[in-house]
Amino acid sequence: MAQLEITDVSKVFPGGTVAVDRFSLKVADGELVCLLGPSGSGKSTLLRMVGGFERPSSGVIAIDGEDVTRVPPERRPTGMVFQSHALWSHMNVFRNLAFGLKLRRLPKDEIRRRVEAVLELVGLAGYGARQTNQLSGGQQQRVALARSLVLEPKILLLDEPFASLDQHLRERLREEVRDIQQRLKITTLFVTHGQDEALALADRIVVMRDGRTEQVGSPDMVYREPATPFVAGFIGTMNLVEGRVAGGRFERGGFGVPVPVADGPVTIAVRPEALGIAPSDGAASHVHRVTDYGTHAIVDIELADGTRVKAMVREARDWRAGQGVALKPEAFAAYRDDAVVHRG
Repeated sequence: MAQLEITDVSKVFPGGTVAVDRFSLKVADGELVCLLGPSGSGKSTLLRMVGGFERPSSGVIAIDGEDVTRVPPERRPTGMVFQSHALWSHMNVFRNLAFGLKLRRLPKDEIRRRVEAVLELVGLAGYGARQTNQLSGGQQQRVALARSLVLEPKILLLDEPFASLDQHLRERLREEVRDIQQRLKITTLFVTHGQDEALALADRIVVMRDGRTEQVGSPDMVYREPATPFVAGFIGTMNLVEGRVAGGRFERGGFGVPVPVADGPVTIAVRPEALGIAPSDGAASHVHRVTDYGTHAIVDIELADGTRVKAMVREARDWRAGQGVALKPEAFAAYRDDAVVHRG
């Protein structure tokens, strides 16, 4: 196991583009941390700096207290899995996995033992003689993971490894990766732009925006208590309704909640599952559309001024387009100047 510490790391590309801006993070022994953010937020650049494939413009990267900021990737105790698999097509599975061990001049028996053990770990026992082009996308990604793990790195780095796979395969592989990570207790940094992936995998989530940290916390905290409107809108589905508070109450198009703050502009955030609705013939709001997902339904509601919000309900059949509804948020947050000013 190992600790990773990133301190005030920045990356400025030629031309002045700032990809990562004074980023700091500590990852504990055996912890899996997800870097989550939209394209261009700096998460992959940061991961590549940890792996040694990019050199920071400033700052320090340390593993177990040792400064590795300027150590080349082949000499770092890290293993990286790329989205593209990056397997050698002219080598079979065994030779792909054995290549790094041969560079370390390990005995043949030791190489065979470690390759066979890691193939069994990733569910590919007996696949050593297969050519990589004979494997499915999911199997290739398992080989890419095994190639990193066979070197027994202190830190495992995963750069959107499931992005090119279909949804069902992604879900299965992320469960397998989490099981392997917990079994090995290996410190892991995982980059993704998929909210569901981060919520399912991470011990902690780091939400990134414009190269900086927007919020760090457990999946439960980041989902239920987003620190900024950006995080609220990026993690899961969120209704964000902009308006003003007057006399301790927010009102917009028939949507109203008490907000005991000074008068002025605020943004109200409420999850669809926390937005209660009830039939009301005289209401200013009405149902625009109902989408049935089987386990639940999403009711799209149009407020009196045309603003749209979503509510989650158990039964689609209870609602119809054009039906008047009254809204009653069961939990919400109010934001002003990019910060929470009230939770209700």
